[in-house]
Amino acid sequence: MEGETFLWLIRHAPVDGVTGTIHAADAPADLRDRAQLEALRQSLPRGAASHASPARRTIETAHALGLAPELIPEFGEQDFGAWTGRRHDEIGAAGDEAYAQFWSDPARGRPPGGESFADQVARVRLGLSRIGAVSATLVVHSGTIRAALCIALDLTPHAALRFVIDPLSLTRIDRLATGWRVVSVNQRMA
Repeated sequence: MEGETFLWLIRHAPVDGVTGTIHAADAPADLRDRAQLEALRQSLPRGAASHASPARRTIETAHALGLAPELIPEFGEQDFGAWTGRRHDEIGAAGDEAYAQFWSDPARGRPPGGESFADQVARVRLGLSRIGAVSATLVVHSGTIRAALCIALDLTPHAALRFVIDPLSLTRIDRLATGWRVVSVNQRMA
């Protein structure tokens, strides 16, 4: 791919739902932090292409930022399969052996009917390859941003899971002719 790509990766606003739940794609965003949304909006490049995961919370966050994103399925959050919609403490308390095994290797473990983080990294790599030489905003999930950092820094999926990516934070990476450059990670604007 010729040219340079400048990416502003934004984690969606917090989910408006029960904390500790593995939320489904239709979970809404909590958009009450208007100051943070405005500060984040002010830090985004004008006229940039806009992309988002097809999840409700990313779309709502993008709209709150004044963006009209193209939806890219490859930027969806990791698929937690049968655990989607359930609380972590509930699954753990039920003695689910697959859940315990998953956490022994969260980069390669697959929830029942779901995908591993390594699978998500491969999917995000494909999504990033669809973005040409432009400046672009991506309103996505913490896992998607970790996957992009995994790719940019040539990390193992296990190592990329160490990044903290807060709601409404900004991560900046660039794809240059010479390789990837990481400008900032998990930056809060307000």
